[in-house]
Amino acid sequence: MLGAMRFRLLAVAAASALLLTACSSDKEPPKAPDASEGTSTPIVEISPLTGLPLKGGAPDNPVLVVKVENTFGGAPQYSLDKADLVIEELVEGGLTRLAALYYENLPTKVGHVRSMRATDIGIASPVAGQIVASGGASSTYQRVAAAGVPVFSEDHDATGFSSDTTKVRPYNRLVDLTVIAGRAKPAKIPGPYLTWEAAGADEPGAAATAEAPRKATAATVGFSNTTRTSWALKGDTWQRTNGHAEAGTDFAADTMIVLFCDVGDAGYTDPAGNPVPETVVEGSGDAMIFHGDQVTKATWNKKTLGATMTFEDTAGNALGIDPGHVWMELVPKTGGSVTLG
Repeated sequence: MLGAMRFRLLAVAAASALLLTACSSDKEPPKAPDASEGTSTPIVEISPLTGLPLKGGAPDNPVLVVKVENTFGGAPQYSLDKADLVIEELVEGGLTRLAALYYENLPTKVGHVRSMRATDIGIASPVAGQIVASGGASSTYQRVAAAGVPVFSEDHDATGFSSDTTKVRPYNRLVDLTVIAGRAKPAKIPGPYLTWEAAGADEPGAAATAEAPRKATAATVGFSNTTRTSWALKGDTWQRTNGHAEAGTDFAADTMIVLFCDVGDAGYTDPAGNPVPETVVEGSGDAMIFHGDQVTKATWNKKTLGATMTFEDTAGNALGIDPGHVWMELVPKTGGSVTLG
């Protein structure tokens, strides 16, 4: 059974200390061996965003959550392939926007950067993420601040932003994450983003048999009548076939997860008068987990906006996500769709 995991420790030092008592006060106690002389297993830190070992240890920077334009107007998307985890969310007009989470790598050119939404509270909070955006509505700033999520936004004078001279506002904003990280305060990451489990790990004690996975090598994820994201299995990873990334730099997902979520009204409209939706990344709902050519039906659970997301199969057994790079689609429960190919 999938147990509680300490996200930063892959192995715990296991050397035993030997208690020695001196026979007389005129003898020096034996010199303790250096840590390098012991037989303990090295500590390896694990990324909360991928479940993989952090090659250079934990970075000094916090997780930075960059809001990225996801329409032709903001193409191309820069440095998406350097993100650890990417989430696609519904915004006004039936369009979508990306939240790209960076931790291990901090590119100097990310974009094109757009404004934040209240949905981003539930996206950033599980790993104490700090939002990087071009701006946001005043009510969104208030809610994000109340949730304790730091924000680096251009309209609040954050440094590190620049203009792409080939584009026009609001689609021309770029950001250097090394500059942002230099001003960001370190944050204690409370836990892993998802419940990670190595591929092929057994589930001892599982009492019920879950529905068998389906096979698929293509999928279309519908967010609205106007926006659909198309996917294809290319080698071992799932990749978009209608994405807007710079050529050869799109995100390759070891696992692609579709979450069916409640969507409410954020309480304000955009400049064109479109109501702004708010996806609720809390509670539970149906899920589809794409890994290799296997598509597994599941249920996702997230007790609070800041909690680690867990999964169960159709029989109620705990499911772990294979370590690797993950793309998550936050699809409306009402009106959203997934078609397999």
